[in-house]
Amino acid sequence: MDSAVKAKDGHQAAIAPLISLRDIHLTLVGGAGPVNILRGIDLDIGQAERVAIIGPSGSGKSSLLSLMAGLERATSGEIRINGAVLNRLDEDALARFRRDTMGIVFQSFHLLPTMTALENVAVPLELAGRADAFAIAAAELEAVGLGHRMDHYPAQLSGGEQQRVALARAVAGAPRLVLADEPTGNLDGATGGRIVELLFETCRRHGATLVLVTHDAALAERCDRIVRLADGRIAR
Repeated sequence: MDSAVKAKDGHQAAIAPLISLRDIHLTLVGGAGPVNILRGIDLDIGQAERVAIIGPSGSGKSSLLSLMAGLERATSGEIRINGAVLNRLDEDALARFRRDTMGIVFQSFHLLPTMTALENVAVPLELAGRADAFAIAAAELEAVGLGHRMDHYPAQLSGGEQQRVALARAVAGAPRLVLADEPTGNLDGATGGRIVELLFETCRRHGATLVLVTHDAALAERCDRIVRLADGRIAR
């Protein structure tokens, strides 16, 4: 593990990390020229570990999460997750890897408005070839307290309910890794607190590693470890 990243209890696991980032750089080119978003990130995250990524706006938090998700490609460096080197995968292979390995929870829910809660959770499983997709989806919605809302469309659900559907969808495939980008950012304090409880409990239930980006210091403190970014680097 990078010595600049503090584990709150000082403990470091001996097992191989699920996520390993080595000298990660991300540079985007715009009208004003190149912008260095990430500048040499080295980071290991263990299996079933819960890690919060914090830092000021523009420090590269969401970009780092997008690289872990394979939604964006690093300019240089190596990203290894669950034994796969993401840099070496083409777009089709990356899509399959995301489907089979990770679940993603966004701030803005990203539910399909023309599908019910049950369909939003089940359809990705169907596309992955799961014959029991709807049974799994129903069980996950029950687990997040939405058994009575399965046939409702997103517009008929509150923000907290929509985020619970998104959480159920993210974990329905029993992923090794859950990535969450400001999962409570669009919710009021009480609703956000309930989502946090569900997020941690769901990851425990599936034995999943959790990496979340947050501005909420109290939420970050609940994680096993906090990674602080500043100007595209891990703060020292």
